[in-house]
Amino acid sequence: MTDIHNEELDDEDFDTILSADIDFSGTLSFEKPFLIRGKLVGEIIATGMLVVDEAAVVDATITAPRVIIRGSVTGDVTAADRVEVTGTGKLRGNIITPEIGMEIGCLFNGSCTMPEKSSPI
Repeated sequence: MTDIHNEELDDEDFDTILSADIDFSGTLSFEKPFLIRGKLVGEIIATGMLVVDEAAVVDATITAPRVIIRGSVTGDVTAADRVEVTGTGKLRGNIITPEIGMEIGCLFNGSCTMPEKSSPI
């Protein structure tokens, strides 16, 4: 399970970045790639890619096409395309996605359901 498509992503690849010094509570919705470096509590509903950076702490249910977890996430994750948990990533929650990648060293506590890619989630 080490087939991570963990390409280098630069700040320029994201339309919005939640900085490390930001604590956000509530529902976050976005359409374009979004990077979280700070803390977020609530719910994330997105049509764009979500990246949780290494120092980020997220306590939320997440729905997005693609989710890359490099930091800490507590909550269920539903991704239409793919979930990736890197070696620095920690996920405590359930996953629903047709494709998953986990690097050696990551932490995952939960269950994983993998519907066929053509199936609606």
